[in-house]
Amino acid sequence: MKMRQSSKQSSPRKSGSAPFKRDAFQSKSVSKKRELIVPEKFKTSKTTKSTDRNFTPYRDEFSRRNSSKKAYKELDDEPKINRRKETENKIKEKRESGVRINKYLADAGLGSRRYVENMILEGAVKINRKIVTDLSTRVLPGSFVTVNGEPVSDRKHMMYILLNKPKDTITTVSDDMDRTTVMDIVRKKTRIYPVGRLDRNTTGVLLLTNDGELAYRLTHPKFEIERVYNVTLDAPLDLQDAASISRGVELDDGPIGECEIFVNPDDRKKVALGIREGRNREVRRLFEVFGYEVMRLDRKSFATLTTRGLARGEYRNLTQNEVIELKKLVGLDKEYEKPHRSIRRNK
Repeated sequence: MKMRQSSKQSSPRKSGSAPFKRDAFQSKSVSKKRELIVPEKFKTSKTTKSTDRNFTPYRDEFSRRNSSKKAYKELDDEPKINRRKETENKIKEKRESGVRINKYLADAGLGSRRYVENMILEGAVKINRKIVTDLSTRVLPGSFVTVNGEPVSDRKHMMYILLNKPKDTITTVSDDMDRTTVMDIVRKKTRIYPVGRLDRNTTGVLLLTNDGELAYRLTHPKFEIERVYNVTLDAPLDLQDAASISRGVELDDGPIGECEIFVNPDDRKKVALGIREGRNREVRRLFEVFGYEVMRLDRKSFATLTTRGLARGEYRNLTQNEVIELKKLVGLDKEYEKPHRSIRRNK
């Protein structure tokens, strides 16, 4: 029986060609081995074994680059960690050193810093049952503080009230002559106090709070908080006088800086004035320098607050966003506590 021949015939070998050798083909195809690249940081002595954790050879360019970036990142992070530790240590030292007595009492909601300073000088404040009259005294953590025999707690709930102040109302907590005060309108169980002062016949925006630090910054001249007033004069304002007012005016207690003034073209008795200081009767005294008498004065805005939506004698709690904006304005945006729910009440 004849065997079937395969359809595939092997190609004839060319004359003069070398016989096929598998070993020779493998030797040509094998590429050169890459050398291990090790940074100086991970180089070890010859006695170091490959099982050592510190010995990390890099088998290609990609892993070498990634590891070197990681090493440099670790070196860059060291100063950041040190700065963070230094900041934490400073905060810890500041807490351990305590706070000044006037700031402690103001933060507790007893009044503004100026108000509590008078209480300290009168000898109404005791720390650990000892009378304190030095304003530089610091209250350490765990100290027992009393005012007129009543203990003071540094923990309180912050409250922020916006009032559209009416006329014939005194901007104070209490009045010896039994006149109507803003606290007779805003009746709260929590002890709050007005931020700044408005004259008896001045109407408009008035903030009441127990946040002593915020009240201090809103009233201090260095923070330059803007106040906008609508002024009605007894006579039309001369444009030259308006230009002089905008450049600044010298008063008895010192100069007033530059301010913005807008004169109503239809009625020059009506003026809008924007200033960044809060002295006693400042607006009235400013126009008295030029021989004008202020017949009506209404504060339309204070910092970021306005009386929009509030009639005379009405008040409401600030919203969360309003409190945040106020704190951002004076650099207290990192310290925030959510206020009460917003309400409104008529006079």
